[in-house]
Amino acid sequence: MSIIFRYLNRQVLVSMLAVTGVLLMVFMSGRFLKYLSEAATGKYPGDILFMVMAYRFPGFLELILPLGLFIGILLAHGRMYLDSEMSVLFACGVSDRQVLGYTMVTSLVIMVLVGVISLYLAPWGMAKVDRIFDAQKQKTEFELLTPGRFQSLPGGDRVTYTESLSDNKRRLSGVFIAEHADDGSGPTLIAAEAGSQFVDEDTGSRFLVLEDGHRFAGKPGQPDYQVTSFDAYGLKVTGPESVRTYRDEEGIPTLELWRSDNPDHRALFHWRVSLPFLVPVVTLLAVPLSRVNPRQGRFFHLLPAMLIYIGYLGLLIVARDALARGDIPEWLGLAWVHVLFLGLGLWLQFGPGWMRRRRLQRECQRHA
Repeated sequence: MSIIFRYLNRQVLVSMLAVTGVLLMVFMSGRFLKYLSEAATGKYPGDILFMVMAYRFPGFLELILPLGLFIGILLAHGRMYLDSEMSVLFACGVSDRQVLGYTMVTSLVIMVLVGVISLYLAPWGMAKVDRIFDAQKQKTEFELLTPGRFQSLPGGDRVTYTESLSDNKRRLSGVFIAEHADDGSGPTLIAAEAGSQFVDEDTGSRFLVLEDGHRFAGKPGQPDYQVTSFDAYGLKVTGPESVRTYRDEEGIPTLELWRSDNPDHRALFHWRVSLPFLVPVVTLLAVPLSRVNPRQGRFFHLLPAMLIYIGYLGLLIVARDALARGDIPEWLGLAWVHVLFLGLGLWLQFGPGWMRRRRLQRECQRHA
C-alpha cells in the first residue's frame, strides 16, 4: 500500500506544482505589469518592483495553492481513469475510500501550508509592501527624478525633465520644467543649463536652484507674455507627504484582527481562518469529480468541476462581504459555506453511485 500511496500522491503533486506554477505566472505577471506601468510614469522607482513582488508572493499563493491542488487532482486522477490505472488499483483491492484517504494526506499537508501563509506570511508580506510604498511617498520630488524622462511629479501641476542627474541626486544638468498656473494665466516654462538642491537650515525647506537659463510665462501672442533670463532661479521642491495613518487591511496581523471590534476586520479574520479549510473540502470534491469515462475525453470533467469551485470561492467572498455588513451573525461566520460544500462532496463520494461502484469493484476483484 505504501507504493500505491507514494504513486498516487506523486502524480497529484506533480500536476499540482505544474498548475500552480502556471497560475502564479499569470496572476503575478498581471500585477507586475500594473506596478511597471506606475513605475514608467515616475510614481515609483523601478528598483523596488521585484522586492514588492517578492513580498506579495505569499498573498498570491494562499489562493492559488487550493486551486492548484483541485485541478491537480482532477488531472492526475482523470489521467489514471483514462489509462485504466484506477481499474487496476480497484482490481487489486484498493477501494475508492482508500484513494480518497491517500489523497487527503497530501491535502492536509497543503492545508497546514495554506494556514501558515494565510494567517502569518501573507499579512506580513502586505505590511512590508505598505512600508515600501509609504517610504516612496515620503521621498521628495527631487529623489523621484529619473534622467531622460518627462515626469509628472506629486501634485500633478509640474512636469520636469533632466538630461542627467548626479549619483547623490544633488546636481542636475539640462533641466526643463513646465508648470500650469491655477489662475489660468497660461503655462510657465523654464529651461536651464544646470541645477542643484539647496536646503534652508532654518526652515528645512528644499529648493531647486537653476543656473544660467530662461523663464517663459504667459500665453504666447499676448502682450503680457514674459521672457526672463537668469543666472540663478529658485523653485521650492515638494517635500514629503504627511505621514498617513491609513494601512491596507490585508497587512494587519491576524492577532490584531482577532482582538478588533471593527466588522471589516472581523470579516477579514474569518476569511483568513477559513482559507485552510478550503483545501480538504476541495479535495473531497475533486476525487469523485475526477472520475471519467474513457469515451468522454480527458478534459470533459473539468468544466463542471471548475464551475463548482468558482461557486464555492464566490460564495465565500459573498459571505465575507455579508459578514462585514452584519447580515450574517459572527458565530456563523463562513463555516456554513464550508459545511454546504462538504455535504456536496460527501454526497458525490458516498451518494447513490457508491454502492454501484462497490459492486463493480468486487466484480473486478473476482475476475482478476
